Amino acid sequence: MPELDFQITGVETSQHGLTPLLQFKVRISSSPATEPIHALILQAQIQIQSPQRTYNAGEKVRLLDIFGTPDRWGETLRNRFWTHTNTTTGAFTGSTDAILPVPCTFDLNVLATKYFQALDEGDVPLLFLFSGSLFYASEDGRLQVQRISWEKECVYRMPLSVWQGLMDRHYPNTAWLVLRRDAFDRLSAFKRASGLATWEETIERLLPEPELAEALA
Repeated sequence: MPELDFQITGVETSQHGLTPLLQFKVRISSSPATEPIHALILQAQIQIQSPQRTYNAGEKVRLLDIFGTPDRWGETLRNRFWTHTNTTTGAFTGSTDAILPVPCTFDLNVLATKYFQALDEGDVPLLFLFSGSLFYASEDGRLQVQRISWEKECVYRMPLSVWQGLMDRHYPNTAWLVLRRDAFDRLSAFKRASGLATWEETIERLLPEPELAEALA
């Protein structure tokens, strides 16, 4: 019965997608290396290992919504779920490479987006947990199906610059703001009544003067 191991070897962005997409490269190795694999349906859960990096003063302020004040981080700074992804492979012997696609969003109501946006630079420690179904032939030639245990895992430090570059390409100099419908209706009414042409002007009108905003920061 073959045994599989997994390693994330890199990440790149999709250059031609209409929506933001990260592509993680995964190396799949089978033992014994001489036993043919007919096919693999691979599932992966990705977690952000937030305790595995340090944070500067500005990042700590921006992470208040997720982890609270730094004096509570001993309790709140823990792994956070990012997403699920899956892929398939054809037949291989020994090892093969595959791509795990991860669609991304700039919706700041999504915890992972809020976390990435709060960081300035460096790496994002990620934990990949694997499962799925492995198809191979027994010694008598009959097709066998083996379930992959969720105990299979690996870690990878994703350069933050990859995610930042992806967002900058799809949403240059912009950010998403999601409001309740009634709050949006009130904001829209204020925009019309004030004769303002853009949403930026509307928000600027409601914000305090720069001197006051700096004092409140």
